[in-house]
Amino acid sequence: MALSRPHLAALLALCAFAMARPAVGANVSITTCRSFCGNITVDYPFALHPGCGHAGFRDLLFCIDRVLMLHLPSGSYRVLDIDYAYRGLTLHDPAMSDCRAIDRSPAGRGNGFVVEPWRAPFLAPDPDNVFLLLGCRAGSPLFQGFPDRHLPCRNVSGMGCADYYGCPAWDDYYDDGRRRPSGATAVPPECCAVSWGAIRAVNVSRLQCEGYSSAYSLAPVRAAEGAGGWAYGIRVAWQLPEANRGFCGACRATGGVCGHDEGSHADLCLCGDWNSTSNCDSSSDSARPSAAEPGTAAASLFLALLVSGLSSLWLYGSMANM
Repeated sequence: MALSRPHLAALLALCAFAMARPAVGANVSITTCRSFCGNITVDYPFALHPGCGHAGFRDLLFCIDRVLMLHLPSGSYRVLDIDYAYRGLTLHDPAMSDCRAIDRSPAGRGNGFVVEPWRAPFLAPDPDNVFLLLGCRAGSPLFQGFPDRHLPCRNVSGMGCADYYGCPAWDDYYDDGRRRPSGATAVPPECCAVSWGAIRAVNVSRLQCEGYSSAYSLAPVRAAEGAGGWAYGIRVAWQLPEANRGFCGACRATGGVCGHDEGSHADLCLCGDWNSTSNCDSSSDSARPSAAEPGTAAASLFLALLVSGLSSLWLYGSMANM
């Protein structure tokens, strides 16, 4: 039985209205930019989701089985803490030596710390972090030009190899039958303490070292405790460009969340269902996607096909009633 013309018109209008309505809840909530991994809060400038956080820290943190990991060219590290007040991260490398165990191998043990050149302005070990390079060969780049004096090796914030040699780990290491070097003046030294600023990259294999340790100081080192009282790990500091601080402050003041464009990596203020290049009160500065969302495009195509089919059905019904 053919539908009457009024019935077809009503059906066509109803379908068009239903397809034209926006989907409820289709926009991604901007609160997803602040997240958690285990008991660690991940907030600006860091993020776990694309487009969130500052572009200088993109593709850096990953949450794996509720464990927060940081990935760099030198390897992956477990994040023990993010200190937003003092802009620092504390990292752990499981292959790193400490005061209880020496972990060395002729091929090199541990990640060290190497950061991408484009990320270097944003992320670097703290100046008070000491890297203790172990078992470096005489031909290591550390000693080239200084064959006798070993100028790169020096204490950092009161921490150095002289105290580190007092750790019980060394006794255990040499009890396994290894030959103990003849005094602290051995050439090359068993341990060379350096700061990040002295070499700019702690690549254990490239430096021809067998392993390393790392310690940091958040307070004056207590000489009586020696290396046994140090905090072992890698303390990393981060910083943002000065221009970004004003942008992010204005964005947050207007209810937005600071993020970045995934293509250009420029700063964006995320305002719910739209983005702004300034803040959420400046709709004229909106940075909406140039292409339609996949769901919107599919809905538009379906609507066009539906209208076309109903129009044909209407025409057929009109001809049948003539």
